[in-house]
Amino acid sequence: MLKLDNVAIAYGGNTVVKQVSFSLAQGQIGCLVGPSGCGKTTLLRAIAGFEPVADGNISLQQQLVSTPQQQVAPELRQVGMVFQDFALFPHLSVADNISFGLKAMRKADKAAKVKQLLQLVGLPDIGQRYIHQLSGGQQQRVALARALAPEPKVLLLDEPFSSLDMDLREGLAREIRQILKQLQITAIMVTHDQHEAFAMADLIGVMELGRLQQWATPYELYHKPANRFVADFIGRGALIAGIMLDAQQVQTSLGTFRQRYADTLKPDDKVDVLIRPDDIVHDDNSGITALVSDKTFRGSHILYQLTLDSGETVECLALSHHNHAIGEHIGIRLDLDHLVLFARA
Repeated sequence: MLKLDNVAIAYGGNTVVKQVSFSLAQGQIGCLVGPSGCGKTTLLRAIAGFEPVADGNISLQQQLVSTPQQQVAPELRQVGMVFQDFALFPHLSVADNISFGLKAMRKADKAAKVKQLLQLVGLPDIGQRYIHQLSGGQQQRVALARALAPEPKVLLLDEPFSSLDMDLREGLAREIRQILKQLQITAIMVTHDQHEAFAMADLIGVMELGRLQQWATPYELYHKPANRFVADFIGRGALIAGIMLDAQQVQTSLGTFRQRYADTLKPDDKVDVLIRPDDIVHDDNSGITALVSDKTFRGSHILYQLTLDSGETVECLALSHHNHAIGEHIGIRLDLDHLVLFARA
């Protein structure tokens, strides 16, 4: 449904997006994440037709819509867009906002379409209200209904939850995901919040400095990051020193661990091992102890910052009834199902 092939985008000779390739099938939801200025919104605008490509091409439904030589106009791409600020018209009612792009439709058909969409987004009785009478979450649903009204083939969402309260974001992302899945609409969202991305997307692309570092499922990004940047950006974690005993075993200050797959690493190679907070289990019976150097209470869990005997620092996510003081030594052990190694430069 959507394919990008070696897309580059430049402003005045400065290339801001470099050789990006990925694809989405019908009904799949993708997400682009990364720090500010990494090129993710520029890429979304190119898919919409608002930015030309300097190299590569973009296809929608196996039809080229962007190449360096030609560009299909945005209004001819059958692409819907939900903007960061919703871009709703304050002088129009909710119903008129939703039907704004349906000018060619008969009045009765338009009213039926609006009713159907309001039902779909869970707001069946607010058609006659005005935008200022709605909460942020309701405005977001209206913006979604307006984008869906012309029945786009692909929906683009640019930081759609950034103006909402933190508590609303993840729940609304899940709701919108359910709506898009119900309609089998292909969508791609841009966000800097990985929790929104996890709640929304089937596939996530991590961008840095205009390059796509990895395009994978949320599970793969977390457990099999392609490089140090992805490992650092997705989730929390720390790198501790290790040395390879053979092609599959690595020795660290926390013990010796085996990876499940063969690697190009050789005996005596120095590596860094990624340790996630959920890899470390609090265990009073363990022979390995660590110093609690800091702690953050998170309700059901406490996130401990621990200093190892080696001087290295890791984090441990423990159930909150294990309440230990800063300065106390606690027993720990590692439960490493997915060993992530990076050769030390």
